[in-house]
Amino acid sequence: MNLRKDRERLKKLKHLEKVIGYRFRNKTLLNQSLTHKSYANEKHKSSLEDNERLEFLGDSVLGIVASRLLYDDFPDQDEGVLTRYKSQLVSGSTLGRIAKKLQIGQFLLLGKGEESSGGRKHASNLLCALEALIGAIYMDSDLRASVKFINKIFEPEIQLVKEGKGSKDYKSALQQIVLKKFKSIPSYKIISEIGPDHKKHFIVEALVLGKRYGIGSGSNKKTAEQAAAKEALAAIETT
Repeated sequence: MNLRKDRERLKKLKHLEKVIGYRFRNKTLLNQSLTHKSYANEKHKSSLEDNERLEFLGDSVLGIVASRLLYDDFPDQDEGVLTRYKSQLVSGSTLGRIAKKLQIGQFLLLGKGEESSGGRKHASNLLCALEALIGAIYMDSDLRASVKFINKIFEPEIQLVKEGKGSKDYKSALQQIVLKKFKSIPSYKIISEIGPDHKKHFIVEALVLGKRYGIGSGSNKKTAEQAAAKEALAAIETT
C-alpha cells in the first residue's frame, strides 16, 4: 500500500495517533502493525509486511516495561507476587480489553474472509495488533517512548491489580500450585484445531506429570490454555 496516495487510509492512521497519543515519523510502521496476515496474503504481499514480526517485538518490549513498572509500584512485594501481577497485566483478556478501549479493531487491515467472519472483534486479532503497535512505537522511536505509551494505557489496569481486581491468570496460578504440590510444572498440548485459518477454534489439554487434569477451548491458543488451566486448577484443588 502506497500511503502517500491513499489519503483515506492516512486520515484513519492520523486519527489513531490522536487516540493513542503518539505521532509516528514512519507511518508505514504504524500501518504494518495493523496489517493482518490474511490481508497481506490476499494482496500477495511478503510475510514480512504483516504485523507478526512487530507483534513478536512488542511482546518482548511489553514484558520488560511491565516488569519495571511493577517493580517500581510494588517495592514491598517478592518475586512470586510480582510474577503473578505481571501475568495479570499481560494476559490476553487484559490486552484485549485495552485494545477495545483504543478501538484498534476499526483500524485493522483484514482479508475478505477474516473481515466477513467478524475479524475486527476477534480477541486474538486485537491483542496481536496491540502488541504489534507497541513494537512499532519502539522501532519508530525508542524504549522511552514505548514506556510512556505502555504506562498510559496500562494505568487503569495497574489500579485494578492494586485493588485485587486484575484479570485472573489461571496458567500462572496453576503453575504455582503444581510447583508446590508436584515439584513440576504443567504443560499444554493442542488436541485439535477446527475451522479455516481465518476462524480457528483450538482445543487444548493441561497436563501435569503427563496426566490430563483439564481441557479447554477458545478462538486462540492462549484462551484455550487459560480455560484448560482453570479446569485443571479446580481438579487439583479438589483432590
